[in-house]
Amino acid sequence: MLIPLDINFLGTGGGRFSMITQKRRTAGIRLVHGETHVHVDPGPGALVYSNWARLSPQKLDGIIVTHCHPDHYTDAEVLIEAMSRGTRTKRGVLAAPRSVLTGNIDCDKGVSSYHSNLPAKVETLKPGHSFGIEGLVLEAVEARHSETDGIGLRVTVPEVGDVGYTSDTGFFEGLGELYSGVRVLIACAMWPRWEHLRYHLNTDEVRRIVAMVKPGAVLLTHFGMKMVNAGPEAEAAYIEEETGVPVVAARDGMRVIVGDGIEVRGPRKSDEPRFIDA
Repeated sequence: MLIPLDINFLGTGGGRFSMITQKRRTAGIRLVHGETHVHVDPGPGALVYSNWARLSPQKLDGIIVTHCHPDHYTDAEVLIEAMSRGTRTKRGVLAAPRSVLTGNIDCDKGVSSYHSNLPAKVETLKPGHSFGIEGLVLEAVEARHSETDGIGLRVTVPEVGDVGYTSDTGFFEGLGELYSGVRVLIACAMWPRWEHLRYHLNTDEVRRIVAMVKPGAVLLTHFGMKMVNAGPEAEAAYIEEETGVPVVAARDGMRVIVGDGIEVRGPRKSDEPRFIDA
């Protein structure tokens, strides 16, 4: 029996001003596969909005931080305490690059030594490193960001297919090849197509990746203020028209269920779902 992957966008904001103002939440993404729960990039608000969405942090089996910037890591420690049942049980996986775990030339470590000792297992992520969380297989892939140890992700889900997550990265030749064959691509689209920001993707650069990869669906997230003001839905429509690939601009509280098909559920009960046959 196929077990779908439930992608919960607890937050869709990225960058300093989205984070500071919370015009878009910065709570990250919860992946749910059966009884397996993984939180990706728990920035400010991850604890509050996990509970708000009735996705108890105590159910977590894994926490992944892709790099050591506040909009990606600040709630990691409190989620680790929840995952470890209030520090009483050594359980779960913490996966992060060395910058988060020990610090590097760019930043001090984002997770204390005390908290790094609470999970049952710690994975130090660098491109090419694979590891498992219950039935999921995850692989760190290259990213090129101002935080030099930052990584993207590929998640292999049994019977469902692969899901890619770019995290924060600038565009570089070969970036699309890293996500070849993914069924769903989650792209951190920081700015609209007419703006350029070093070490981040704008929507025209996402378009180039999508045209190369041709995934079944693309989910845009991690919006900076210029993207929020420009209208992420319009930018998603632009990429879809140019590539022919279904593209959805994520909203805070949105769910995407990936099974035989792909179902996009808005944050309100009145939102009409979108079904993608991919």
